[in-house]
Amino acid sequence: MQEFDAIRPYSDEETAPTIQRLVNDREFLDLVGRFKSPRLAKWAPAALRMFTRRWLASRFGHYTRVDDLQAGISQHVGDLVERTTCRITHSGLDNLDKNTAHLFISNHRDIVFDPMVVNYLLFRNGFPTTRIAIGDNLLTNRVFAEMMRLNKSFVVRRNMTSPREMRDAYLTLSSFINHSIDTNHSIWIAQREGRAKDGIDATDPAIIKMFYMSRKKSGLAFGEAINRLHIVPVSIAYEYDPCDADKARELEIRSRTGTYRKAEGEDTEQIVKGLTGYKGHVHVHFGTPIADSPDNPKALAAYIDREMHANYHLHASNLVAYQMRGVHPGAHETPGSVGESVVTAETWSPADMEAAHSEMERRLGVCEPAIRPYLLDMYANPVVNALAASHHEAPLNPTSD
Repeated sequence: MQEFDAIRPYSDEETAPTIQRLVNDREFLDLVGRFKSPRLAKWAPAALRMFTRRWLASRFGHYTRVDDLQAGISQHVGDLVERTTCRITHSGLDNLDKNTAHLFISNHRDIVFDPMVVNYLLFRNGFPTTRIAIGDNLLTNRVFAEMMRLNKSFVVRRNMTSPREMRDAYLTLSSFINHSIDTNHSIWIAQREGRAKDGIDATDPAIIKMFYMSRKKSGLAFGEAINRLHIVPVSIAYEYDPCDADKARELEIRSRTGTYRKAEGEDTEQIVKGLTGYKGHVHVHFGTPIADSPDNPKALAAYIDREMHANYHLHASNLVAYQMRGVHPGAHETPGSVGESVVTAETWSPADMEAAHSEMERRLGVCEPAIRPYLLDMYANPVVNALAASHHEAPLNPTSD
């Protein structure tokens, strides 16, 4: 895979040296220390650093293969999931073949937790984990870049300046993804660049075009090339988003001023908040692999969107926000009537709905008034799109990012 050296994950041969670099990296030790003991990180950082180095070396210093490392950290991932959710549920895995590589195209709400929870569920159910697409804007932090490439992540280049540079980068990415599927390595990739901060999940046809770029020159028809990728639409539904107020604030500023400039370290802060913040009930639906693709990128993107919206397992938080917003023509519908036409994560009692209403009021109460409509929208919009999918209507258009 020498041709992919600039973007590929680390290999088994690179695993042990990378672990040794991280175990002896002060920045990495401080990062892990803050997770393990925030109080000691503040009052005795040097002592915590020494303890963390010894702990990491004893737990992970012997690994020489990526898969073994992932198996070794699976318990720690499980502990994190249990601490930050009330439960994780899933559907659709019985439609997948464990011996076939798949291209999982997912909606995107959280920078790291989205692919992590997909891999967590795949691993727990006996499937190989995926290689993860991650934007190079998130790899400016050297330590985070090492960690992610050690965890099967590959680089998606962004913010290229020339059309030629963009074409070459996309062609390399397309070749890597197709090569991965051909050699039985599954892929996770978000349906478009950036998180869906407004709760509107929409697939960018440009990503679909990218999948086909490296196959087009071989003479394969679009549909045939896409069918070989075994695309699985994935819908990840969070009951609560730890970063909801931050996303709403960004949307309000962007709407009012026309732009939004991230502060230094903002991505890192969002990663930590998304990982450690409370998410409530999280449901992941794995769609049926696409075996009869439409014959063009735009039609395929629309098909993926319908699958995602129709199988998005709505939570009480979504229905409460939908009712509270009160701007959609169907907002007068009761939870029962909505539940008859869309998929829900579970059946709620009146007490559950009241608890969700109180929690939404609490979240709105700590926000500035100007950003409250944006926070409601991000929880309500999945209901609108689920209803549209069930009625075969056009979905909402996403906010430009």
